[in-house]
Amino acid sequence: CSIHKICKHPEDWEQWLQDTCEKNGWKHKRSPIIWRELVDRGGKGLFLGSFSDFMEHAQGYYGISSDMMTDLMMKIATENLQTKKDIMEEEAYYKSLIQPLHVWITSALSPACYHLIPLLGHRGVFMEGSISLHLLDTSGREEELCSLKMETVDLALPLLHEVNVHTDLTQAFLHADVVIVLDDVQPEEEPVPRESAIKEISERCRCYGQLIDAHSRKGVRVIVAGDSFVNLKCYTLQQNSPSVSKHQFVAVAAQLENEARSELAKKLNVNSAGGADVEFLCYI
Repeated sequence: CSIHKICKHPEDWEQWLQDTCEKNGWKHKRSPIIWRELVDRGGKGLFLGSFSDFMEHAQGYYGISSDMMTDLMMKIATENLQTKKDIMEEEAYYKSLIQPLHVWITSALSPACYHLIPLLGHRGVFMEGSISLHLLDTSGREEELCSLKMETVDLALPLLHEVNVHTDLTQAFLHADVVIVLDDVQPEEEPVPRESAIKEISERCRCYGQLIDAHSRKGVRVIVAGDSFVNLKCYTLQQNSPSVSKHQFVAVAAQLENEARSELAKKLNVNSAGGADVEFLCYI
């Protein structure tokens, strides 16, 4: 038989107690709450109650009683609270020593992001230490975004410090060191006119640019990728981020180049992996 003590700060106690009682189907309102777990048998936790209920249980089942006075109990409670505060302060101090690189990804529910995340968390991508990953998607699918966060945490990537999800632009790109823009024109059942697509993506990037200018660090690096209008998106972001140097924006056309290389290989009836010295000159 072993005893395990869980200490909670008064500010966290009510919520923790509510969650614990809801999970186990108990009703309890005071501190402490005591239960018994048949760990070896895998049984459900047996609710005992508060301190007096526990003492009655110990006396009735094991013939054990306690002569501890109320004053001593209060001193122990005070000591537990002080210890908990000391531990929380120590944890906060060590967390303050960690200065992660803040990486923001827009359109986080796109397939490209799903494949990009595992690459970002490995050594060699960023020269700095750990990264704080921010997944931004304004499509309103918060549940899917939280699922993506859970899967990202489960990857246990070496450099991943934390993962945050964002569904609105209120705090978008806050303290950003790297911004990866994956926004693209979403495929519809009916083709969207080119003018409408350009207007939509331009307006979105205009908003992103203003937020990057207002919230990001001045040394932020902005990487723009996608299937279409890559140069347009990069240019719009630049124009709306006047305080950020234009040299810190880059448009990545590797995806389009690979698609073009694949089509070229099909025409020549060769393996696309063996193609080399292929140069592209096009409007993206």
